[in-house]
Amino acid sequence: MNDFALARAVHVLAIVWWIGGVAFVTLTLLPACRGLAAAEARITLFESLEYRFGSQARWATLLAGASGLWLTHRLGAWGRFLDPAQWWWMHAMVAIWLIFTLMLFVLEPLVLHRWFRQRAAAAPEATFALIERMHRILLAASLLTVAGAVAGSHGGWWM
Repeated sequence: MNDFALARAVHVLAIVWWIGGVAFVTLTLLPACRGLAAAEARITLFESLEYRFGSQARWATLLAGASGLWLTHRLGAWGRFLDPAQWWWMHAMVAIWLIFTLMLFVLEPLVLHRWFRQRAAAAPEATFALIERMHRILLAASLLTVAGAVAGSHGGWWM
């Protein structure tokens, strides 16, 4: 297997693990927490269950970023960033990666965990609804990006 094939395999597996996990959290875990726990306990239940996925998501985003950087270099695809109309999905991949990387490595450990805890103590229903809404928005943007990237990288004319 050459370096390009290996990088592409790592990239796809990292994306599947990461965005698949986001889909599970958004579409399965959050609704289960909403249905099983009292309003005050939802945040605690959600955080305790999602904690295990957090480290997996950090590894997956690191692998996706590193392999994506290598693929861009290997393909000589830097010029694609100069034409956002045709290569919008390249920009979207970087944007989604940056958002999740910032969330997982900076905002969540340094700010969001404490902020959500304080907000949940005052308004547990509204806080949990906010968590669900943010996860849905991030999942929708991620899935649109994945669809655009797959179609665009395989010559989709509408991309």
